[in-house]
Amino acid sequence: MSRRASFNIHPVWIAAIFVLVAAAIAGGYFLVGRVNDPYRTLSPLSVSAYLENSNSLRGNSYKVTGTVFNSLAWSPSVGRLFSIEVESENGGTDVLPLLVPAEFNHLNIQKGQRFTFKIEVDAKGILKAAGLKKV
Repeated sequence: MSRRASFNIHPVWIAAIFVLVAAAIAGGYFLVGRVNDPYRTLSPLSVSAYLENSNSLRGNSYKVTGTVFNSLAWSPSVGRLFSIEVESENGGTDVLPLLVPAEFNHLNIQKGQRFTFKIEVDAKGILKAAGLKKV
């Protein structure tokens, strides 16, 4: 009788392939998360620095991620004023005022929605949205 050729894969190779596939999936997930952030080049807003002295941040652009806490005011020509709840550096939460200009009036922004905002600190120290993306 003739012998049949057998092809055995060593269990170490199977484990190595599994680890490489898992690492590739994790790396892809991380990369997609980073690439999809349109404001990844902006530095995050230091909430404590803003609350301490907003004038020191005037003229700069930042990104901030927060949940819409409440709608405070609306004007068809100026825009809408919201309070947003953001995480502070010490692990708690703070509420910040944010002016969303009239150019974003077509968006339906409601209480409880989470957004990433590109914000600018204007000459009076007011946070003004220059862009936003729902998270």
